[in-house]
Amino acid sequence: MFLQRTAIAAARRAAVSPVVKRSFSTSLVRLTTPPPSGANEGKVKKFQEIKTEEDLLPPGALPGTVPTDLEQATGLERLEILGKMEGVDIFDMKPLDASRKGTLDNPIIVKSFGDEQYAGCTGYPADSHVTIWLTMSRDRPIERCPECGNVLKMEYVGPQDDHHHDHHHGYEEPKTFADFVRPEYR
Repeated sequence: MFLQRTAIAAARRAAVSPVVKRSFSTSLVRLTTPPPSGANEGKVKKFQEIKTEEDLLPPGALPGTVPTDLEQATGLERLEILGKMEGVDIFDMKPLDASRKGTLDNPIIVKSFGDEQYAGCTGYPADSHVTIWLTMSRDRPIERCPECGNVLKMEYVGPQDDHHHDHHHGYEEPKTFADFVRPEYR
């Protein structure tokens, strides 16, 4: 009985699948002149040589080749790749200090190039609660986790001549309970 079902199933599959499979064809494109050796060398600037935004434009790939990440990346992505090639972590992607709990007298420092920075607190000891995202700004650099009490402080390391944060256009930030805490209770 089992062999009979297997033979019927094999006959059905054979009737459905075509006898001649579709062929696979390729074409070969050959360069008439090989690229000169070292044609792309010397065009890639080193990390220390980057001074302006124009320095972050790549030389591009040779015609007929697939570009690498270094040959096609521009802007901040290119700066990051050049930095990694030199061993420099330009975005400071290492995790925050989780060996201690931040206090108001000794907070965990979070460096920022922008006017606002988000940091996730997972508690002390690490992973003792779900991630709670805290928002720090240049106007309010200190934030405290409502779950564990860990204190984070934003340290602005961006350009000092940026006057964009001074123009609030009549907007006043709403007050929170932290505005009404007496200094002696901190």
